[in-house]
Amino acid sequence: MREGLSFNFYMRRPHVELAQGVLRSLESYLDSVGPQALGWYATDEGEYRPLDAAGWQLTRDKVLRRRGALIRLRDASLTDCGYRFLYHGRPLVDLSGEPSPDVVCVARFWLPTEFLEEHGAARVRALALALAAPLPFCSGHAGLSFNGDLDLPGVKREVHQQSLRYPGMDLPEEGSIGLRLGTRLWGVHWLTFLGQPVLGALGGAAGLRARLHEPGTTVQELSEDRAVVTLGPGPEAGDTEQGQTLPAFRELARVLEPWLYHEEKIFDPDLLPDEKLRWERRFLD
Repeated sequence: MREGLSFNFYMRRPHVELAQGVLRSLESYLDSVGPQALGWYATDEGEYRPLDAAGWQLTRDKVLRRRGALIRLRDASLTDCGYRFLYHGRPLVDLSGEPSPDVVCVARFWLPTEFLEEHGAARVRALALALAAPLPFCSGHAGLSFNGDLDLPGVKREVHQQSLRYPGMDLPEEGSIGLRLGTRLWGVHWLTFLGQPVLGALGGAAGLRARLHEPGTTVQELSEDRAVVTLGPGPEAGDTEQGQTLPAFRELARVLEPWLYHEEKIFDPDLLPDEKLRWERRFLD
């Protein structure tokens, strides 16, 4: 587990309509970070193998030739949490095979904070827009995050405690979020991407822009039905113990509150009953 950056996009389209766009987005990522940043891919059985030429061909074939695809690529070191790519493409049905309004396809990219320090926030934002361009997202976000795996004993509790102190940092999502999120929003972030139906309900980019007044907040229209909200020139972690409560994040959260995702059923032996809710509402309470 380490501090890093994550870019996340959620799409209410079946995988077969997304495959080409996902590969274009992955190419934009590799153009920016270099193909050597990723060195391993996960097989269908969950084993990691070297991402050589044959591995890349297999990865592209899995995306293009299947009704669904689960793609997991990770750092060349295999032990770091700096660079990763995950894509889970599905038909829009639940586990029983019935059509479901809550199912989305998910694409996720990670960067280490060293990339931000070396290239600057403008380069990171430009990369986020390039990743988003070929994806017909209904929502998405990018910013600082805790990047890593939560399945080791004690890690989830420690990360949740840190996340309440540093509200600008995102938490790793549970793997099943694509079965539950639908067109709702996974909180607010340095970059919050909005598509339909939420952007339409807000009156488009112009309607959203009229509701946001914090200095440094911008709303950029990406197309007729998509926009991105940027909260300041660079990502901020905040620090509640130092009074850094991120007022721009709080303003956006109040505007978007009707569409924010809330976990209805929480059973997690690693967390107290109210801990997940406290994090979900960290910019509202």
